Amino acid sequence: MSNQKMLDKEQQHYAKAARIKYFDIVIKSGKGAILTDEDDNKYIDLLSSASSTNTGHSHPHVVKAIQDQANQLIQYTPAYFATTPEAELTPRVAALAPIEGPVKVAFGNSGSDANDAIIKFARAYTGRQYIVSFTGAYHGSTYGSISTSGVSLNMTRKIGPLLPGVVKVPFPSPWYKLPHESDDDFSDRMFAAFKLPFETYLPADETAVIEIEAIQGDGGFVKAPEKFLNQVYQFAQAHGILFAIDEVNQGLGRSGKMWSIDHFPDVHPDLVAVGKSIASGLPLSAVLGRKEVLDALDAPGNVYTTAGNPVTTAAANATLDVIEDENLVQRSAKLGKQAHQFFDKMKNKFSFVGDVRIYGLNGGIDIVNPETGKPDSEAATKLICRIFELGALMITVRGNILRFQPPLVIKESDLKKAFAMIEQAMQELNEGKLTKSPTNMGW
Repeated sequence: MSNQKMLDKEQQHYAKAARIKYFDIVIKSGKGAILTDEDDNKYIDLLSSASSTNTGHSHPHVVKAIQDQANQLIQYTPAYFATTPEAELTPRVAALAPIEGPVKVAFGNSGSDANDAIIKFARAYTGRQYIVSFTGAYHGSTYGSISTSGVSLNMTRKIGPLLPGVVKVPFPSPWYKLPHESDDDFSDRMFAAFKLPFETYLPADETAVIEIEAIQGDGGFVKAPEKFLNQVYQFAQAHGILFAIDEVNQGLGRSGKMWSIDHFPDVHPDLVAVGKSIASGLPLSAVLGRKEVLDALDAPGNVYTTAGNPVTTAAANATLDVIEDENLVQRSAKLGKQAHQFFDKMKNKFSFVGDVRIYGLNGGIDIVNPETGKPDSEAATKLICRIFELGALMITVRGNILRFQPPLVIKESDLKKAFAMIEQAMQELNEGKLTKSPTNMGW
């Protein structure tokens, strides 16, 4: 077993903090939405490398761009000089920004440092110290981004103190909604909870930025209620607080629109963090911001040796080509409707399927105890293990939520095969046939 032999060697030296445990495989290759492991087993990918391969695995146009650029120049630091693919990419990314007015761009290596940069630029521009983020957020693992995150105790346990000046407020996840509470009343109640710190101990005039995922990813794939997000945005506008959107997970077509914030037409962010799929999974990120905000810092306030290097920016240019030429945003919306219909059908068929939240080829499906309606992590784990055995890679977040994020290039035939696998696993769970329940798996 090549998988197990390689893992046995690796695990003697690989830090346990660096991988969330799911399945014992070693991925060898990928093409489109199909992955192959070291034992030559094939899987339909329903995770897209944590939404970092929206264009699929080894897309030929992206591969060619990487190869051609590697033959020309692999690295020269953008900290000192521009390179051709970076100079071509910068205005392309700026033109795509969901920001009003002139836009500037700062590159990084990961979504984590993009969210760190948001903190730096916001504090520099406003001269204020406080940063507001939300429970359930996942912004990254560097000290700044882990400080603004709020999705796992292991992201704070043993590593404090974290960045000072960060205040978290409740995200309006549907499981906080009261029975028979209307959507408007829920938004108003959650907005009152948002305002409470500002009314008691957090001076609005000392707050630099409010950062939010318009659609939370690892927090459960939850789209913020439109009324709530509009209220928070208007509050920021009224108090001179910058408004930032984390698009690392949900950007570049994932939600059926180019950006998740495009679902909210009345919200115009000042800063946007982009990463993951911007270079089809190569280490590249970007902060997009209003010109005057990004001009608030001088070099080397946000300089990285490899950020925006020639190979990653060549891959990013090719990625944007693919998104445009293959209409991946529209394709995400179209296939997302099929996914929504399928999971709604599963909800009607199986009592353990709770809330279904699908936005494009992207979403979360709650697995619950049919008698109590409470989250059922054990059942969710049984499901993903059986789906894996049947030939698809799917994981959970928050223990009981199935994470659904296939590459936007997935063939419809493969999508239907994946649906059949999921339905079979759910049918077997319903019949009491799934008895294996691995422990210590997932978030």
